[in-house]
Amino acid sequence: MAGSRSIGRLLAGGLALAAAGWVLKDIPAELGGKAEGERLERMRRSPQFHDGVFRNSMPGGFVPSPQSTREIAWNMFRNREERRPAAPVPVVTSPAGGPSPAGLSVIWYGHATALLEIEGRRVLVDPVWSRRASPSQLVGPRRLHPVPGPLAGLPPLDAIVISHDHYDHLDRATVRGLTALQIAPFLVPLGIGAHLERWGVPASRIVELDWDEEVTVAGLRFVATAARHFSGRTFNRNDTLWGSWVIAAGEKKVFYAGDSGYFDGYAGIGAAHGPFDLTLMPIGAYNAAWPDIHMDPEEAVNAHLDLGGGLLLPVHWATFALATHPWVEPVDRLWREAKARDVRIAVPRPGERVDTADVPMLESWWEMLHGGATSRPPRRVPPVPASPPLGSDPRL
Repeated sequence: MAGSRSIGRLLAGGLALAAAGWVLKDIPAELGGKAEGERLERMRRSPQFHDGVFRNSMPGGFVPSPQSTREIAWNMFRNREERRPAAPVPVVTSPAGGPSPAGLSVIWYGHATALLEIEGRRVLVDPVWSRRASPSQLVGPRRLHPVPGPLAGLPPLDAIVISHDHYDHLDRATVRGLTALQIAPFLVPLGIGAHLERWGVPASRIVELDWDEEVTVAGLRFVATAARHFSGRTFNRNDTLWGSWVIAAGEKKVFYAGDSGYFDGYAGIGAAHGPFDLTLMPIGAYNAAWPDIHMDPEEAVNAHLDLGGGLLLPVHWATFALATHPWVEPVDRLWREAKARDVRIAVPRPGERVDTADVPMLESWWEMLHGGATSRPPRRVPPVPASPPLGSDPRL
């Protein structure tokens, strides 16, 4: 009998180890690659690289104290229901209309993922199709709504743009899928090419840029610009660069902020590269414990105005619960601030196309998902009057 129990324990232990091995088998690859050789030497030559890591141009502390970490963990547990929509998020699987060969439109897929259609070319930013923003698909922040369409359903792309290497912006499974399904190059900040190469992206499809460097792809001008954030897929931070992006065609210009706290660099980017027909600005996952690395909605409006933005489309909200604030709070605050400051905004459902030349009446679809009030019809309000012509000051 004792021998049978011992054999049983051994079998159970073996099965547990096998299960743990299966769960953990992909994590080393998920962590990405490490820069070496010429890539590392180029990183070391960057003005942003000091003492072995990349640094922000505007320093700031963002590491929560042990006490605040405990408070954040408790608040995330306490208000779990508030941090999620009270009903399914409406997803548009077949967006109306189509890209204009001379215009500018955008399809928001959720969180920071968006497809830009700019003068006949297509640019995908920060694509994440996985179920979780995590090195493991068994734990970590889980999607609050499905992706509006399959990766294989994307049209041919001209470029794929990455802002930084955090899991909610750089997803290994999505990169591998895009490598197989598309031929477009990946445009990334310094160091991220090491991750891509480990995941099977050919070196010929990787373009790495430092801040203020630029490249022309498919007739579009891409400029890597500054952001106030950090990087890292492990406990080691800032071993790759983060950034924002200017995407310019013949007539139309887009600014994608990636992840960033508010800083005075936006005014400089606006002066050098603006004004912009469209800005994609993060409005969610803010917290008093990390004020320097994520903007709140009011700061996003400030940055949009600094940049000389025309239409503001909010990103980095609705898809993953990454902070303690209620699910609906970022967009409610954005709505109020935009109205107070006469800023044009579009808040599409995931998968919905927005044409900057024909912005639809703003419909507060998110109100139907707030606090279970699903029977209350959303408000419809006319869009804020158009911004002044390009070249004038949008704050006047």
